[in-house]
Amino acid sequence: MDSESTVTTCYRHPKVESHVRCTRCDRYICPDCMREAAVGHQCVECVKEGTRSVRQARTAFGGRISTVPLVTYVLIGLNVLAYLGELVRPGIVDRFEMLGRGLAGSDGGHYMWEAGYSSDYHLEGVVDGEWYRLLTSAFLHLPPTEGTFGILHIVMNMVSLWNIGRVVEAQLGRIRYIALYFLSALGGSVLVLLIAPDTPTLGASGAIFGLGAAYYVLARRLGADMDQVNRFMAGLLLWLVVSAIATSWQGHLGGLLSGAVVTLAFAYAPRDKRRPFIQAGACIALLALLVILTMAKVTELTV
Repeated sequence: MDSESTVTTCYRHPKVESHVRCTRCDRYICPDCMREAAVGHQCVECVKEGTRSVRQARTAFGGRISTVPLVTYVLIGLNVLAYLGELVRPGIVDRFEMLGRGLAGSDGGHYMWEAGYSSDYHLEGVVDGEWYRLLTSAFLHLPPTEGTFGILHIVMNMVSLWNIGRVVEAQLGRIRYIALYFLSALGGSVLVLLIAPDTPTLGASGAIFGLGAAYYVLARRLGADMDQVNRFMAGLLLWLVVSAIATSWQGHLGGLLSGAVVTLAFAYAPRDKRRPFIQAGACIALLALLVILTMAKVTELTV
């Protein structure tokens, strides 16, 4: 007597007949649930579980490997958007540029600080609680009305950010790169506050100088050919000297030093479980130092 053969169905689709088993869990799967594997086929759930168990590749400094410099794209976009905002509303510059101490007049004008100012003026700047200027200034640039250099200011900075940023982001990963960029920008503004609190400044140069320092430190750590790197650093340091005449050398130097400190921690932290904690701790320590220096200077200026 003939016996009726047992019908096997897909474990996810009980109404669909199936004769293929997942090579990992041994359950029956239909064509819609099949995923090609090194040997045979696997079900959807086993593929997801396998993906989670695979250790994601990391850079030499602990960052996740990414082929797209997304953060650099975003930073350039933010700078360009801020510049377009300046064109529409020029008052954005006076409101958000770096200024340690200044005076705002009743006529809406902005003036250099002077002791014993009259009641027609009031304080503005970081000393008046406008701490956001320490970072917002890093996304502003000289408007076109400042002549040819006004346009070149953002062009040169964005070209530099594109060239250096892509390399540094690829090595550090996105999270560390963001920390480096903003701490460098903050370090530049804090040094401006400490040395030239009455001078309004703006531009992404401080953050970019920090990226330049990072580029040098990372290259040395990786054992790269330093000839090209040294030429780049020579040009960067030359511009630091020239900027003492043309632009804010304090912002450049502050960004350079902050970027170097952060990247040294990223590059030379031990490659074990302690690494992320040491790297994060270095960033927090630098941030705390910059905040303390800012508070001390503000106190000094307001006494």
